[in-house]
Amino acid sequence: MKIQYLEIVTKEVDAVCAAYSASHHVKFGDPDPGLGNARTAVLADGGLVGVRAPLRATEEPVVRPYWLVDDIGAAVTAAIEAGGRLAHEPMEIPGHGKFAIYLQGGNDHGLWEL
Repeated sequence: MKIQYLEIVTKEVDAVCAAYSASHHVKFGDPDPGLGNARTAVLADGGLVGVRAPLRATEEPVVRPYWLVDDIGAAVTAAIEAGGRLAHEPMEIPGHGKFAIYLQGGNDHGLWEL
């Protein structure tokens, strides 16, 4: 299993980026409109960590890993068959790949296909 994208939603984007930069010696880029204006840094294995503000007033802070999969359709089906509830249908993000979100066990789970 590999995390392709680790999404952190917070009202304190700059403070979180500064803390990760200081403790992990990473550099966060400018907001990426394709990723909800997340500021991203490259992980050691080539994945990304993205820190962004909530996109709507009702969005709560969350840390959501997106697991890399070969076939997002098959992975979504498997997650649902295992008791997950689909929260976001697979969607293409130009230049980044496809993602989907499901809920299970009280947590958000993401899937990512390059």
